[in-house]
Amino acid sequence: MQEVIKKLKENNQEHLLKYKNELTQDELNSLLNQIKITDFSYLEDFKEFKRSQNCVYKKVKDEITPIEALTLSEIEKNKDKYKQIGLNALKNQEVGALLLAGGMGTRLGSSDPKGMYNIGKTKEIYIFQRLIENLLCVVKEVGEFVPLFIMTSEHNDASTRKFLKEKNYFGYDENYIRFFVQDMAPCIDFNGKILLESKCRLATSPNGNGGWFNSLLNNEHAKEMLNKYNLKWLNIFAVDNVLQQIADPVFVGATIANNVQIGSKVIRKVDPYEKVGVMCKKNGAPSIVEYIDLGEEMALATDERGERLYNFGVILNYLFEVETLYRIKDQKLPVHIVTKKIEHINENAQVVKPQEPNGHKFEMLCVDMIELADSCLPFEVEREKEFAPVKNKTGVDSVESAQALLEKNGYVL
Repeated sequence: MQEVIKKLKENNQEHLLKYKNELTQDELNSLLNQIKITDFSYLEDFKEFKRSQNCVYKKVKDEITPIEALTLSEIEKNKDKYKQIGLNALKNQEVGALLLAGGMGTRLGSSDPKGMYNIGKTKEIYIFQRLIENLLCVVKEVGEFVPLFIMTSEHNDASTRKFLKEKNYFGYDENYIRFFVQDMAPCIDFNGKILLESKCRLATSPNGNGGWFNSLLNNEHAKEMLNKYNLKWLNIFAVDNVLQQIADPVFVGATIANNVQIGSKVIRKVDPYEKVGVMCKKNGAPSIVEYIDLGEEMALATDERGERLYNFGVILNYLFEVETLYRIKDQKLPVHIVTKKIEHINENAQVVKPQEPNGHKFEMLCVDMIELADSCLPFEVEREKEFAPVKNKTGVDSVESAQALLEKNGYVL
């Protein structure tokens, strides 16, 4: 108790024990343990964020320059070579796959994990199912299972495990699957006070997809599988793109053959202002510039052939060299502070479900990991064959658009 009280005083968060006398011993122990393990260093990031808002000096501008991508035509020329290299690595079980599955289906009108959403028309076809079946195509070709890690969140871990077990993992051998929970960060109000979800629990949220490797290492079962197969590469991918190819032998082989630390699948933008992060170099290092920071001049800039210089958008499908991951794991990523509507209890212990943003959440992003590496290969894929994100119920990047693309690629829904 004294250790927790000291931590709260040092961070001006004593209010978190306001209801300690109303709790059962089990509830109090749970709250004390949560406070003990919660990373309060995020509060320093918030203070720095507030200071930067009040700063009068201008930040030194980063130098953004183009990065050369491996285009479809270039890939085709060396496809056989790349594929053989990739197949050898997969047969030797040097490549693992890692699904970022911490998200919920809220924007789709579902209270379940996003991967449980049914995108079928005449039969049940779940997002998880589509992704695992894509990976099974590689397993069949290689003749070996690819070790598969699934990162969940505190909010969806139990339901994700239960669902996949009930579905028999859609045919994937469960001995090659390891679940681990994404690390959490505290939620704060606009004054930097950590909010309470209940009298005995802090309000927390997943700390973004940038913390995935450290979260994996914090789980003994996941770490054990990483070491068991002596994995050299991890292909991380998002839960919402139902067409993406995972542990793609050609992608793996091209990344290895070009002697880079990271491979990044990219698509050509449909227009200069498409809302996707763009591969580039920042101050000479590989990076991704968000579309809102690209600016009109850079968005329209072309080379001597008339090709746009910043024309390749990322789809959150990366191949990381494990050796590089260990090297950069202790380097601090930028913490992005986002304004959100956060459910909490008020000063009268009443549950508040705000209609407007009422606080901040902390996120680290995978794209920032790329800047910590020395090299990255943008690897172009055909967007109509590998890019069908399910982010919205209707419209752009929706269930409807993904269904149309799946059918175009021969899937019966």
